[in-house]
Amino acid sequence: MTIRLTRRAALAGAGSIAAARLARGAAPVRVASKIDTEGSLLGALILAALSRRGVPTEDKLQLGPTRIVREALLSGAIDLYPEYTGNGAFFFHQENDPVWKDRAAGWQRVHDLDLKQNGVMWLPCAPANNAWAIAMRQDVAGPNHLTTMQDFARWVNGGGAVKLAASAEFVESPAALPAFQAEYGFKLREGQIVTLAGGNTAATLRAAAEGTSGVNAAMAYGTDGALAALSLALLADDRHAEPIYAPAPTLRKSVVDTYPAIEPALAPVFAALDETTLQHLNARIAVEGEDPKAVAASFLAKLK
Repeated sequence: MTIRLTRRAALAGAGSIAAARLARGAAPVRVASKIDTEGSLLGALILAALSRRGVPTEDKLQLGPTRIVREALLSGAIDLYPEYTGNGAFFFHQENDPVWKDRAAGWQRVHDLDLKQNGVMWLPCAPANNAWAIAMRQDVAGPNHLTTMQDFARWVNGGGAVKLAASAEFVESPAALPAFQAEYGFKLREGQIVTLAGGNTAATLRAAAEGTSGVNAAMAYGTDGALAALSLALLADDRHAEPIYAPAPTLRKSVVDTYPAIEPALAPVFAALDETTLQHLNARIAVEGEDPKAVAASFLAKLK
C-alpha cells in the first residue's frame, strides 16, 4: 500500500501536465458504465474526476449490462468503465475459489489475471461491497431480531412467514439464493418466492416496502440507495456466502500509458466510496431524482 501511495503522489503533479499535453493530440478516453443507477453514478464520477485532471473524455455512460460493457472494453470499443471485483470469478471461471471473498486478495487476483490475459488494468477498488443480499421490512426484521443471514435462516427454519421478491437470476444462479441457502442451511419453498421480470432491485425493494402479494423480503445489493427510504433492513452476510463486489475502474493498459494522470485522479475518489456513502449517493439519484452528473460534481467538490 505504501508503494502504491508513493507512486500516486509522484504522478499527481506530472500526470496533470502530461495529460494536458496529450490532450492536444491523443484520442479522448471513452468512459462507459453499466445501465443501472450505481453504474451511472460511478461513470459520472470518473468523467468528472478525469476532466479535473485535464484528461479528455467521451461520454458512453449507461451502455448496457455487464456482458455488453465488458465485451466493449475487450474489443476496444470503449476505454474505461467501473466493474466489480467479484465478477472476476465469472470472467475467469473461478467461481468456487474462496479468494473472491477476500477484498484485497480478490482485487489482486483479477488485477493480475486481466492484465496478463487481456491487457486490462484494475485500478484500486472502493471499500464498499455491492454484493447480492436480502433485505427485510423493518417492521418484520425488528420484532424478530433479524440482522444477519444466520438470524434469517433460524427464522425461516422456525416457520417464519417470509415471502421474497427476486429476479429469476437471483433465484436460479448458483452464486445467489442457492449460495445463501447452502451456506446458512435454509430452503425457501416455491410459494415463498415471487419472481419478478428483469434484475432491477428497484422493483424487488418496492414490492417488499409495499407488501405486494405478501412480500416482506427482497433481493437487494449492498449499496442500494432506496433501502433506508423504503424502511428496509439489509441482512448481513456474516458467513460470507457471497463474493465481495468492490467497485473499481477497469481500463486497457495502453490508455494508462497514454494518460498517466488517470490513476492518481481516480484513486482518491474510489477510496472515499464506502457502503454508507454509496447508499447515500445512489439514493439522491434513485429516490430524490437528482441527475447523476450533478450528484457526482457535488461529491467531488467536497472531496479533499
